[in-house]
Amino acid sequence: MILYNSSPVFMLSQMSCYRLQNILTALPACINITYCPQPCYFTFTSPPSNNSRVLCYQVKKMEAGHHDLSKVTVAGDPQLLQKKIDAVRLAGPSKLQVIADFDGTLTKYFVNGRRGQSSHGILKQGNAEYDDKRQALYEYYHPLEFSPTIPIQEKTKLMEDWWGKTHNLLIEGGLTYDAIKESVSSSAIAFRDGVVELFEFLEERDIPVLIFSAGLADIIEEVLRQKVHRSFKNVKIVSNRMVFDNDGRLISFKGKLIHSLNKNEHALEMAAPVHEHFGDGDGLINDNASVKERTNVLLLGDHLGDLGMSDGLDYETRISAGFLNDNIENNLVNYSKAFDVVYLNDAPMWGVVKLVSQMCSTVN
Repeated sequence: MILYNSSPVFMLSQMSCYRLQNILTALPACINITYCPQPCYFTFTSPPSNNSRVLCYQVKKMEAGHHDLSKVTVAGDPQLLQKKIDAVRLAGPSKLQVIADFDGTLTKYFVNGRRGQSSHGILKQGNAEYDDKRQALYEYYHPLEFSPTIPIQEKTKLMEDWWGKTHNLLIEGGLTYDAIKESVSSSAIAFRDGVVELFEFLEERDIPVLIFSAGLADIIEEVLRQKVHRSFKNVKIVSNRMVFDNDGRLISFKGKLIHSLNKNEHALEMAAPVHEHFGDGDGLINDNASVKERTNVLLLGDHLGDLGMSDGLDYETRISAGFLNDNIENNLVNYSKAFDVVYLNDAPMWGVVKLVSQMCSTVN
């Protein structure tokens, strides 16, 4: 809220402190600026000749208000986490990249009190026969994906079979891009609060974001289009990409198959900037080699297996943040050992926004 002579003159929603820089640079040089972090507000005072008018800009604190992050944040080794934050900060933003899982990480686990849908789960082909066939594949292969008794090489082959058969059914069933749009429009899928602000913070600092997903890139892009209504020039999607004919009908898939056991930096050649598919040709991260030169990594995931997303990257410092959305009592010990910091109970993204702001703060 902006206050002038104690009266509100303009209202803003979900405006984070870091976004104030764009407003500050537009103010006249004669105005003095004072920052008070508790609570988060800025006071703008003009010279005495202008009757000492005061302009106050008050913003909802990211880590306070409706979300008490201290109750949903667990760091297994706080000293090690701080050491990593300091190392990333010292190297600077030019050495940092963010790798994020999509479903259950960038998106909410629960939507309106019910289990949210995944980017794969929302898809309806408009052909009930083929929807049923894909569901039957899910019911057969999904338990095998998480079986503790199947060797990894055998499980990898099973995942390749599952994904390959599913993709063939999408083609045979005549999937259209219009069906993707309709599926997203009617879906129960939503981004965590703070995701947009996180992307904007990183975009302003030219920090690439790689979204790794074993799902479908075209669906993820449509979710971004409908739920966020904008693109980000620093965001790339590493996922399975569809090829459509002139009538918008799926005819094939492009490149290497990406499934749940191989979504990592080895699949980076499959990535494409989101902005290319929004009609924006000026991307920041169209050079895979430059991404690989960024040797500090912030990894975001909601499964222990997501830690493998950085496989293939020769990183110096990796900070891993895990979202433990459900079954917390049984999984917290393992998550807190595996991830540097864990966010509980389907937490918003504000904790990560605070984390990256610490990683990108000015080195004294």
